[in-house]
Parts: sequence; C-alpha cells; structure tokens
Amino acid sequence: MSQRSKLGLLLAASALCLPVHAGAETLRDALLKAYNSNPTLTGARAGQRANDENVPIARSTGLPNVSVSGLYNENVQNTSLSAGSLPGRTASGTANLSVPIFLGGAVSNAVGGAKARVESGQADLRSAEANVFTAVVAGYMDVIRTQAIVDLNRKQVRVLTVNLQATRDRFEVGDLTRTDVAQSEARLALAQAQLQQAESQLIAAKENYVQLVGTEPDALDAPPALPNLPSSPDTAVAVALKNNPDLISAARARDAARYDVGVARATRLPKLYAVGSSSYTDNLNSLPPGLPSAAQWNSYKATTAGAQLTIPIFQGGGPSARIRQAQARQSQAIEREIAVERGVIASARSAFANWQASNQVIKSAQIAVQASTLALEGVRAENSVGTRTILDVLNAERELLNAQVDLVTAQRNSYVAGFQLLAAMGRAEARDLGLDGGPLYDPTTNYRRVHGIYWDWDQDPKPAAKATRTVDSKPQTSDISAPPAK
Repeated sequence: MSQRSKLGLLLAASALCLPVHAGAETLRDALLKAYNSNPTLTGARAGQRANDENVPIARSTGLPNVSVSGLYNENVQNTSLSAGSLPGRTASGTANLSVPIFLGGAVSNAVGGAKARVESGQADLRSAEANVFTAVVAGYMDVIRTQAIVDLNRKQVRVLTVNLQATRDRFEVGDLTRTDVAQSEARLALAQAQLQQAESQLIAAKENYVQLVGTEPDALDAPPALPNLPSSPDTAVAVALKNNPDLISAARARDAARYDVGVARATRLPKLYAVGSSSYTDNLNSLPPGLPSAAQWNSYKATTAGAQLTIPIFQGGGPSARIRQAQARQSQAIEREIAVERGVIASARSAFANWQASNQVIKSAQIAVQASTLALEGVRAENSVGTRTILDVLNAERELLNAQVDLVTAQRNSYVAGFQLLAAMGRAEARDLGLDGGPLYDPTTNYRRVHGIYWDWDQDPKPAAKATRTVDSKPQTSDISAPPAK
C-alpha cells in the first residue's frame, strides 16, 4: 500500500475513533468544503487552465495559415485616357496559403517553454492547495482553541462570582476584612474583561473559518492525529526536496527560461515559407461595349505558388539584445531555484522544530495543569482553617486558568505545526489526505483536452463562479455549540 493510501486510511480511522457530537463537523468535512468551493483554490485552477492554452498558442505559429478576402469596386469616376476600356464594377476573391517550413527553431522552443510552464503551473496549483489546507487547519484549530478558552473563562467567572458572594457573607459576619472583598471584586472584574476579550477572539476565529471554508463552524469535532510525520529534520528535508511543489515549480520555470533563449536566437535566423494564392475576378459584365476583349476578360482566374525566404541582415541589434535578455532571465530562474530550495530546507527544519517544541510545551502544560489543580485544592483547604488568605486562593485559581489556556494553545500550535511540516514535505494535498466526496481535480485533464484542438471556433461555456459566496452568512457569535474537545 502506498504512503498516500496509508495516510488517507489513518486520517479516516483516527476520525472514527474520536468522540463525535451530534451533527459535529470534522476536519475532513472542512477540508473537503474548502477543496470544492474556496475561491483562492478555484481561481488558481482557472489560472492554470489559462496557462494550458499557451501550448496550442505556441504551436499554432508553426501550422499552415489560410485566409480568404473579398473585394467589390464601383468605378464612379475616371478621367484617364484608358477610362473607356475599364470595367464599371469589379468583384474579386482571393485565397492565400502560407506554410512555415523553417523558422529557426522558434516554434519548437516556444512549445517546449509553454509545456514547461504548464508543469510549473501544475506544481503551483499543488502549492496553492497545500496553502489553503494549511489555512483551513489553522482556522479549524483556532475555533476549537478559542471555544475552549471561552469555556474556561466562563467557568472562571462563575467560580469567582461564587467566591465573591462567599467573601461578602464572611465579611458580614466579621470573618474577613473589606480588603478581602475588594480583592475578590477586582479579580472578578478582571476575569469578566478577559472573558469579553476571549469571546471577541472566538467571533473573529469563526469569521475566519467562514471565509476559508464557506460555511459556519458547526460543533467542530476534535481533529484526527497526523500520521507519517518524520522522525528527524533530515528526513523531513529529504522528503521535501523530492516532493515540495514550490521547488518543482521553480525547476520547471528554469527549464522554460532555457527554451526562451532558443526562441530569442531564432529571431536572427532565416525563415522559409511555402506560399500560394488563388484569385477570381469578375467584372460583372461591366466592360464598355465594343471592346474586342470584353467577352474574354469579363472574368478571369489566377493561381500562384512559390516559396518565400527571409534572411535577416541587419535588425539594429534587436536580436542580440533579446538573446542577452533571455539569458539573463535564465540566470535569474537558476538563482531563484536555489533560493526556493533554501526556503524549502529552512521551512522543513523550522516546521519540525516548531512541532517538536509544541509537543514539549504540551507535556509541560499538562504537568502545570495537574500541579495547579492540586495547589488550588490545597490552598482552599488551608484557607478554610485560616492559614491561607483569600488572595492566595484567587492567585491559585488564576494560575490554574493560565495553565489550562497554555495547554489548549500548545495543543493547537502542535497540530498546526505538524500540518505545516507535512505541507513543507509536499504531503498536505487532497491526494495525500484521502479526501472523498467525489473525484479529485486533475489539472492534466484540461491540458489533454485543449492540447489537441486545432479548430479556430472552439470555446468553453460562459464562465460561472465555482466558489460559494458568504454574503448571506449570519454574523458569528460567541456561543459554544458543543463542549470543546478535551
């Protein structure tokens, strides 16, 4: 079984093993919606279809050219000596044929360059797909994280509200001072402000989700585990150098630049065409009467065939300038490929480091949550016997909340960093994730379709939007439709 098939099966199996809320939306659902309706992705596909047409456009310059023309003239006034022998009206038609025989290699190089750019564009489309998926994963995890933070802050507000009431009751009986009440009131007010900020961040996360996916987040389920993550940065880099679409695109762009040099060189080479024309002229019985040739020359045909050779002698230095320009752009493409390679290596290593660091943060945060929970229980017990103050209890509650927020944030960061690592390795596309719901988009299908079209009157149906609009979506709120994933 291939690595891609294993990845798809593991994603599906992981999703089935997680607890599912009624009507919950999974990460696979979100990715599939974005795959089918995200305007960035659908627009990139349309751009690639336009790129496909460069091959038949380049090829057409090496194919025969046939044209016809027609002419009708009325001899309104003519005062020359030969006016009496000219026809009063003339209708003519001409057909011309030009067949390129030798164009200095311009056509073959132009077609080669166009094909290389098609392959580069197909790699760019893969990159766009991975970028959209990475954004969707980050947006999905942002909603889950902010929902959890809102839930934690709401619980904190409820606890502090109860604490404040208990503090006031104890103050009434003289067990506590006014300072204790003020501390409780201040901590509750701060918690309420933090809750409002968290709710605002949740609304922003949901709106970002709507922008990316096209629909409102509905009780998002916990994401599946990411499989096939590398064990070392060297492994990540090795896979990335083979599969990263940005690097593949840069390599194909370099090849296209090499073909462009050949196209430029052709501008100073001879060009040979086979040419022919056939014409028919009819004077429409308008020759002056009495001419001895009137009947013979009332209509006539002419056909010519030959060869046209053009040998450039001097073009003002234009060809050499075009060649030097193409060579400079080829050099630029070579350097760009190295720059992209550097970026891919750095991205793979950085993503691996971020993923590893986030995993360590999760472990530390889990320990902090456990320790803070025990500390809070101990401080509350000691406060009940008078060895701890209300401020100690409030501080312990605050430390627990901070540890819990750090934990859910680290979980989000770890998952996003892991997916970014897959993207850097070229393994974060629909074909790798095993997305179902219909056939996947294959950019080579359109290329094969248009590559063999020679008819001038072919065209596609009128363009229509593929992406879904969000203008009718409802403004998002801070409501939590389902308990956040633990």
